Amino acid sequence: MPDPVDDVMARATPHAPSELDQLPDRDPQETAEWRESLGAVTAHAGEERAAYLMRRTLEHGRNTGLALPGLLETDYLNTIPTAAEPQFPGDEAMESRITAWNRWNAAAMVTRGSRLGLGGHIATFASAAWLYEIGFQHFFRGKDDQASGGSGDQLFIQGHASPGIYARAFLDGRLTEGHLDRFRQEAGGDGLPSYPHPRRLPWLWEFPTVSMGIGPISAIYQARFNRYLTGRGIKDTSGSHVWAFLGDGEMDEPESTAALALAGREQLDNLTFVINCNLQRLDGPVRPNFKIVQELEAQFRAAGWHVIKSLWGTAWDDLFRLDTSGALVRRLREVPDAQFQTYATREVGYIREHFFGADPELAQLGRQLSDAQITECFHRSRGGHEPRKVYAAYRAAVEHRGAPTVILAQTVKGWTLGEGFESRNANHQMKKLDNEQFRTMRDLLELPIPDSALAGELVPYVHPGPDSPEVRYLRERRAELGGPAPARKVRPVALPEPSAKPFDALAKGSGSQEIATTMAFVRLVKDLMREKESGRRWVPIVPDEARTFGMESLFPSAGMYSPLGQTYDPVDRDQLLYYKEAENGQILNEGITEAGSVADFTAAATSYATHGEPMIPFYIFYSMFGWQRTGDQLWAFADQLGRGFMIGATAGRTTMTGEGLQHADGHSPLLASTNTAALTYDPAFAYEVGVIVRDGLRRMYGPDADQHEDVFYYLTVYNEPKVQPPMPEGVEEGILRGLYRFRTGEAPAADSPRIQLLASGTAVHWILDAQRMLAEEWGVTADVWSAPSWSELRREALACDEAQLRGEDRVPYVTRALEGAPGPVLAVSDWMRAVPDQISQWVEQDWSSLGTDGFGLSDTREAARRHFGVDAESVVVAALSRLARRGEVKRETVREAAQRYGLA
Repeated sequence: MPDPVDDVMARATPHAPSELDQLPDRDPQETAEWRESLGAVTAHAGEERAAYLMRRTLEHGRNTGLALPGLLETDYLNTIPTAAEPQFPGDEAMESRITAWNRWNAAAMVTRGSRLGLGGHIATFASAAWLYEIGFQHFFRGKDDQASGGSGDQLFIQGHASPGIYARAFLDGRLTEGHLDRFRQEAGGDGLPSYPHPRRLPWLWEFPTVSMGIGPISAIYQARFNRYLTGRGIKDTSGSHVWAFLGDGEMDEPESTAALALAGREQLDNLTFVINCNLQRLDGPVRPNFKIVQELEAQFRAAGWHVIKSLWGTAWDDLFRLDTSGALVRRLREVPDAQFQTYATREVGYIREHFFGADPELAQLGRQLSDAQITECFHRSRGGHEPRKVYAAYRAAVEHRGAPTVILAQTVKGWTLGEGFESRNANHQMKKLDNEQFRTMRDLLELPIPDSALAGELVPYVHPGPDSPEVRYLRERRAELGGPAPARKVRPVALPEPSAKPFDALAKGSGSQEIATTMAFVRLVKDLMREKESGRRWVPIVPDEARTFGMESLFPSAGMYSPLGQTYDPVDRDQLLYYKEAENGQILNEGITEAGSVADFTAAATSYATHGEPMIPFYIFYSMFGWQRTGDQLWAFADQLGRGFMIGATAGRTTMTGEGLQHADGHSPLLASTNTAALTYDPAFAYEVGVIVRDGLRRMYGPDADQHEDVFYYLTVYNEPKVQPPMPEGVEEGILRGLYRFRTGEAPAADSPRIQLLASGTAVHWILDAQRMLAEEWGVTADVWSAPSWSELRREALACDEAQLRGEDRVPYVTRALEGAPGPVLAVSDWMRAVPDQISQWVEQDWSSLGTDGFGLSDTREAARRHFGVDAESVVVAALSRLARRGEVKRETVREAAQRYGLA
């Protein structure tokens, strides 16, 4: 009879090459004995027992300090056994009643709104109610919490769960029935936004999250920025914790997992992700043929996170105690999510046949269970629905040190909403309950609501009363934790106006030296960072292109933030501008991640509200990789009322020599114009940069704190060196409004034709050349106008149009500025024509434009500008053509000019 151990060893996979083969084996015989021992256990006790012993051995080794790699995936079990759960500190019955009121009112609010066709989401909060309630009752610190210096915790609420948050605010007295009845009815000015929108409800919401994937990455960089503030000595944020509530389906978004390694690498133990694993996304199962919990566990463990799985309720404990062979755990590991979702909706006979009947040992275990036990486990008992298990997970998360924590909490989507909702693929689109379903829900939640209250057309809101035990308990718990949550509280802080010297330097011009506007901006900020009062509040943010923008001069003086400081000798240590990292470094150099940089930008730009510490971030990026790549995040930035400076460096379609189609930016100002909070400028000269930045500091951070505006500035700057002229007298207003006359043309003759040339950014230099050529070669007088902001001109003109509809007599600035200017108007920019065309309808003169429509291409600046027809010669021909159409020059002149310049 063959030896079973020999049989196991014979079936073993042949020895494959291993990294261990490179290391000397000091005792090959001992190694062989360990292998044989494992083979013996496998042969005599089974594979499950062998795997159990190996895991116990690894666990013991790690606990004793051995440097062993961790497993990326554990069994489909709770991380914290029931026996290891800490004592629950609250009144569980009281908190159950509070949660029941919130569940009811959330469902009632959405159902009442559905009669108007407004919709809303019910199922998400129904599954996650305990995940929020335990946090509100025991963990989430409010804005009056002294331990966090008034910062409190930062809560990134899952967007579709907002009805439950409103219901809780109704219970604590911050919202009324009238507010709930205006859910998704904001046009009157006092409705409730559908999701967390700080711009719409600025006293409640801190973070916009419903654009999925933005919440996770923003939470990571918020936690990181909290550490940055502490490292810089701005504010001690060690008492603040960041909580991000996410859906398992949301984790498909690339932004959701893009920064996991950063959080693990920097050991952000001030951060907890709570992922509601109800196994469903909007249309169906998250991983129909796989297991999303196991997949997420492996991703987070690999990124250095502490993982806590809270999958099963207490009812499962008896099943696991009966599983002496490991058959139950094995079966749970192999059943895909879509099948388990089916078990949650099917009768006991189906579960016995398809779950327990899959394995003889499992079938024997199933025969020991009553129908009631199986129903309780498979239909109801989930870790995310039991307050004690949620509390245990949260307590373990906040006590863990050295790594961020993710809690994978399994729930049932639509929990407590009845059989028609629970675990149904369509429940995300289901917006209401009928009266019979509300009766079922009432009975399940044991709420004291009489049948008569459910007889009408509208289901009622219910409230136990402001002096009820439930409300008193809720308020006492929140008082102990530092006040209401979520909450956004702005304590205005004014920053002193910076000295005039840095701006005066730009206003003087550069003499004979050629300087690009990118360099002018960097020099300005470098000087502003030396300001005694406000200099330390600047936060330079750059996605690994600092040297491209000439920012290396900031490296040794400001340093780059790193929680570890500099643990190495930089290769360029002996050079003047060496690479310097420091725990108190000021620069956030994020590597090649625009998404991470914008998340940084957001955290810094909203620090005035989150922490009561105004910071002045400038996020400088390469070409089109700002608005085009991260436009969704910038929309959320505006929603979050962020303030700061965005710098689109190496701007323009033709200024990016040799970079080609995916780099040459000709459209970002047009994308930016869609963001109402963005003030978009395309300055031509260094002095314009200075005027715009100075205005931004005044409006966003200035000495009058009550006048601070929730806007942000977007400046496009160029990498084309040019002599920077001194600032003319009295042009500041025109720069900020968006248009001023830079140089009046000198008429070659009294009757010479005239034209108005408008341009922004580097294109101003082309029309200056064209102005000279028109006068010297064609006898045409041209006035040159700088248009630092087409979009601000349009914004003001639209406001005038609205005022006129109200009966006010307001004329747009652009119309007044150009009033009486003789001849047609020709607008030119390094952007597509739609950028300057934004203002065409308010220009009374004949209008035409030149731009860089189409894809970019690699070539010299001269060749690219000729290709797009925006170089000085093309401007001259276009100007002559406009004048010829008016009969002011001969048509032959246009052909002659085109031939002379090689354009025909």
